[in-house]
Amino acid sequence: MKISDGSRFCIPADKRFAVSVLASGSRGNSVFMSDGNTSVLVDAGLSGREIEKRLACLGVTPSSLDAIIISHEHTDHVRGAGVLARRYKLPVWISQATHEAAASCLGELGQSFHFECGKPFCLKIHPFPLSHDACDPAGFTFFANGVKIGLATDLGVPTAVVKTRLRECRILILEANHDPEMLLEGSYPWPVKQRIKGRNGHLSNEDSRTLIAELDHDGLAHVVLAHLSMENNTPEKALSTVGSALRYPGTKLSVAMQDRCGSILYV
Repeated sequence: MKISDGSRFCIPADKRFAVSVLASGSRGNSVFMSDGNTSVLVDAGLSGREIEKRLACLGVTPSSLDAIIISHEHTDHVRGAGVLARRYKLPVWISQATHEAAASCLGELGQSFHFECGKPFCLKIHPFPLSHDACDPAGFTFFANGVKIGLATDLGVPTAVVKTRLRECRILILEANHDPEMLLEGSYPWPVKQRIKGRNGHLSNEDSRTLIAELDHDGLAHVVLAHLSMENNTPEKALSTVGSALRYPGTKLSVAMQDRCGSILYV
């Protein structure tokens, strides 16, 4: 893990973890996370310049990051990773299969480290396998200061492993990609619709609702719905559908946006 430039991200004294979704959707994905000592980006699917701008909105300089973590090789998750890694001398954590698949987009990396799903790395980051049409897609949980954060987007079905790994999280970032009716009636070619609906595609609002119903607990502070389709979903539909699964009044539900970074969530 990189030693940063010394400008640590400041977390309020009564909080232990900070999360902000910089962007989410088919045009680019990136999430900032920090426990106050270590700060990372999960995916860097926007241009390097755009990620710099969105980090600046949070008061974060890219040189203060400790690493970039890559979930899978699709362009909307890796577009800016190589540029940022070279510009700020950031190490990149990535599975070997994903590294090979994304090599042409990433370019040369100064430092890269390979993780394996099922084996934790760096300060209790736990990658786990997802069902998606990529070489070795991963979701992650993060443990720090007694807090667990879960991130799972780009998955066609919530497997038993996914359900197990995402239990007891304080913050969940979970895919709610499409409304099934909007998808079927939309303009996408039939093969694309089949891919999205399939086991290696994306979770619908209803799929997310079912999964959240299983993961809901009284310590769940935030649920962020991510990777919404711009054509086959709306924030209102996603919030209404998934929100019906939440039982505890203390849980806040929000939608991650494509065109702007989300506010910082603290737990």
